[in-house]
Amino acid sequence: MTGLSVLIVDQLHPVLVEKLTRRGFDCHYLPEIKGDQVENIIHSYDGLVLRSKLVVGKSLINKAKKLKFIGRAGSGLENIDTAYATELGIACFNSPEGSRDAVGERCVGLLLALLNRTCQADSQVRSGKWDREANWGIELKGKTIGIIGYGNMGSAFALRLSGFNVQVISFDKYKYNYSDGNTTEVTLDQLFDQADILSLHVPLTAETHYMFCDKFIQKFRKNIWLLNTSRGEVVSTADLAANLKSGRILGAALDVLEYESKTFEDLYTTHLPDSYHYLINAGNVILSPHVAGWTNESNYKIADILAQKIIRFFIEQ
Repeated sequence: MTGLSVLIVDQLHPVLVEKLTRRGFDCHYLPEIKGDQVENIIHSYDGLVLRSKLVVGKSLINKAKKLKFIGRAGSGLENIDTAYATELGIACFNSPEGSRDAVGERCVGLLLALLNRTCQADSQVRSGKWDREANWGIELKGKTIGIIGYGNMGSAFALRLSGFNVQVISFDKYKYNYSDGNTTEVTLDQLFDQADILSLHVPLTAETHYMFCDKFIQKFRKNIWLLNTSRGEVVSTADLAANLKSGRILGAALDVLEYESKTFEDLYTTHLPDSYHYLINAGNVILSPHVAGWTNESNYKIADILAQKIIRFFIEQ
């Protein structure tokens, strides 16, 4: 029995509370709590579990005098100052394994919709326009798909492409000798030379911020299609829009946007630039609200895997 008290501030599948409670954690499930209310009570808790409601920075961490762990239900940890938490001996957990199947399938869906003009065709037919030739698709077969970042998400996408008769190549700066039946490991220069389609699966860091910019785009030998299900600020929207206009980028499917709030829950609604308005009016762009990792099934898996990691760290190690 741990007796550790845990504050859970976002809506999560009940399996998280069930598993933690069964192993002796004292769970307080408060999904409707506001950020300022969390600040007032966090000093009483040994653990904090969240999804995207809060930015857990130094100020909040300093108020959490008893805090032993922070768990994020999902993949990225950008809304948590993990370096400061680690410095204070606070363990940080996430659960990307729970959302990788959802992301892999969503990427395939976005890619097929993009190449086959599915959203454009649907919109036209609903408005009474019947233009068959303008909505011919482009076949995926024979294309080379480049993946940057071959972790949980990138490898899940590669696995699901295995039946499409495509060549999948991947670059991961921090992994080596990982070629398998689903991908061939290449250098970044080789990816620039070969890719018809690029899919981004990297975390948001100082290194990857605006990684996909005009200078980066011009390194590709071919005009390419872009998928981004990682983080919005990996892509410079202004440079993406400019290259969509010129035809250097043939089309883009974006589950994430540069202008999302830091808690990933909404868009900044004021002063959105012209490049964003270009995207929302472009027929060769598909947008979705940062939902690639969320399905009915992943909702369970994300919570279940996070619970397992917390239990393993405090009880089973």
